Amino acid sequence: MRPAPAESDTSLVVVTGLSGGGRSTVARALENVGYYVVDNLPQALLLDMAELAFKAGGAARRTAMVLDVRSRAFSTDLAGAIRELRERGFQPRVVFVDADDEVLIRRFESVRRSHPLQGDGRLADGIAVERALLEEAREQADVIIDTSHLNVNQLRRRVEELFGGEDARRLRITVISFGFKYGLPPDADFVMDARFLPNPYWVPELREHTGREEAVSAYVLGQEGADAFVAGYADLVNATTAGFEREGKRYLTVAVGCTGGKHRSVAIAEELASRLRHSGIAANAQHRDLGRE
Repeated sequence: MRPAPAESDTSLVVVTGLSGGGRSTVARALENVGYYVVDNLPQALLLDMAELAFKAGGAARRTAMVLDVRSRAFSTDLAGAIRELRERGFQPRVVFVDADDEVLIRRFESVRRSHPLQGDGRLADGIAVERALLEEAREQADVIIDTSHLNVNQLRRRVEELFGGEDARRLRITVISFGFKYGLPPDADFVMDARFLPNPYWVPELREHTGREEAVSAYVLGQEGADAFVAGYADLVNATTAGFEREGKRYLTVAVGCTGGKHRSVAIAEELASRLRHSGIAANAQHRDLGRE
C-alpha cells in the first residue's frame, strides 16, 4: 500500500522582491517549467493557498506564489508566514529578486511608470521605502537573484535551471564570472579572485577572444598556479555541499572575478563548473559581464 502524500511532497516557491526587479519574468519562467503560479497573492493567504495546492494534488503540487507590496494585504512578516508554512509540514523556497537602485530607476523611467510606493516623492524615495519593507524578506530568502545585469532571457534561463530539473531539491551551484571593475555580485556566497593570473588582454592574438574559447582557456588554465587554484576551490565546495544541504540551503553562488570579466574569470568559471559536475554536483556556469567590453 502506497503511503499517503505529505505536505513536504508539495513543491512551493514564494517569489518576492523589489518592484521592477523581475518578479513577472520569474513567474513566467516558473510557469514554463510546470509550476502553477498565483500572482499578487496576499501574504495572509499563503497557508490557505498551500493547503489548496496540497489537497488538489496533480499539477498543483508545484505551486509558486508571487507577493507584491502593492497588495493591500501585504505585511512585512514574511518570515512569520514562511515559519507557519514549515510548521504545517511544507518546505517552501523563497526567491528574492533584487537590482541596483540606478537600474530600477532606469527601468521605471523607460516604461514611464511611477513607483507604487513613491507617493508625491521621487522614484528613489519609493525604492528606498520598498527596500526597508522587504529587508527581512531578503534576509530570509533561500536564493537572491540580482537582475541588475541580466536581460529577460538570462533571468528566465536562471530560473529554469534552478527549478526545472527533477532534482530541484538538491543543492544547485551557479559559478558566475564577473569583472571587479563592475562590482561584486551581491548574491555571491564565495568569491574567487583570478587577477593573480596573467591577463590574456595583453596578448594581442587573444585580446578580442573570450574565456569560453579554447585558445584563451588553454592560456589561462596553463598558467602556473591556475590548476591548483581551481582544484582548491573545487575541493572547498565539495567539502561544504553536504553541510549546506543538511542546513536546508538549496542554491549556492560561487563568483569568479577578474578585471573585466572577459578572459580569466570566464575560463576559470567554466572549468570549475565542469569539475563540480564531474564530481556529481549540479553546477552551471554563467557570465555576468561577458560582452560588456
